[in-house]
Amino acid sequence: MNQANLPSVKLRDLTLNDVEDRYQWCLDKEVTKHLNMPKKYPPFSREETQNWIQKCINKTNGYEQKAIITEDGKHIGWIDLKNIDRLNKHAELGIAIGDKNYWGKGYGLSAMNEMLLRGFNQLELNKIWLRVEVDNEKAIKSYRRMGYVEEGILRQDRLRNGEFVDRLRMSILKNEFLN
Repeated sequence: MNQANLPSVKLRDLTLNDVEDRYQWCLDKEVTKHLNMPKKYPPFSREETQNWIQKCINKTNGYEQKAIITEDGKHIGWIDLKNIDRLNKHAELGIAIGDKNYWGKGYGLSAMNEMLLRGFNQLELNKIWLRVEVDNEKAIKSYRRMGYVEEGILRQDRLRNGEFVDRLRMSILKNEFLN
């Protein structure tokens, strides 16, 4: 994928200063529509958000989660690797651009590129996979653009608003990404 036309981002470790941004983003149903969120609304209190971020900082929840920061220093979302299987060298990617002003402008692609580099080079993974709801067409398009390929449909894989929805499993291999 040609990175030349994409905006520059950096991934940094989460801090407790990220709590308010994350809390506000999670109050927006459009932002959280395709995320695994609890049924109650709002999904998390500030305290629950702070506890989650603290677990990410302490690395006690199995997530390698990073804040997505624009070139001018604005925190716009998060990206993570989870379900890390060190024996079989694969992990699941998750991403959310919480600040809707940055949707559709390539920031997610840039963040994914950075996280894939980290996963393949630093964590020495061979495959990074994800699950995306079949009706999340914009995300599927961006994953394909990044080089992800479809592995199959996970039938009724997520309970969203009281109804089960199918998810598409996609993956990218180290040699596919690095070539």
